[in-house]
Amino acid sequence: MKYYIFSDIHGATSNLNALLDKIGDELKGGTAKLVLLGDIYNHGPRNPIPEDYAPMKVAETLNNYKEALIAVKGNCDSEVDEMISEFKIYAGYSTTVGRHCAVFTHGHKCNPDLPRDGLSSGDVVFYGHFHRAAHRLVEGVHYVCVGALGIYPHDAGASYAVLDGKHVAVLPVDGSEPLISFDLE
Repeated sequence: MKYYIFSDIHGATSNLNALLDKIGDELKGGTAKLVLLGDIYNHGPRNPIPEDYAPMKVAETLNNYKEALIAVKGNCDSEVDEMISEFKIYAGYSTTVGRHCAVFTHGHKCNPDLPRDGLSSGDVVFYGHFHRAAHRLVEGVHYVCVGALGIYPHDAGASYAVLDGKHVAVLPVDGSEPLISFDLE
């Protein structure tokens, strides 16, 4: 199974739509899953409102992919967001990929400076929250910030991650070269 992992939409539509246009056939074919790492609809009090801010359109779009979508709660998500979502929003989520554990969370709960207990060398934690792609190895555990789709630093651009078997890549939505690429083995 291939996992497309993204975060921090913050109610913005354009990069979400660009990503889904790029991978739509795989999702319809059932060979891929979407993993959303929180901050779905709201921009938050410290962030500017995105130019393409349309939370209800984001909900509509994501609801169309509810069968392929795994979503976790971010710090800007609230119970009212679940009322417009036809998919479950988990507190956190993990799955086994080969011999490794893949953890999906938001960065305010777990990141390289706030590591999770119980992980082993080769495991991988995907998180959002910091809006800039990053990778750090801490005691053999890979911590991967996937960046953001909605609000991100101007010099960083929108990005997402792909977990394909034992390979991890963080890619810019604009399709240029990978920002981060490594194998779990």
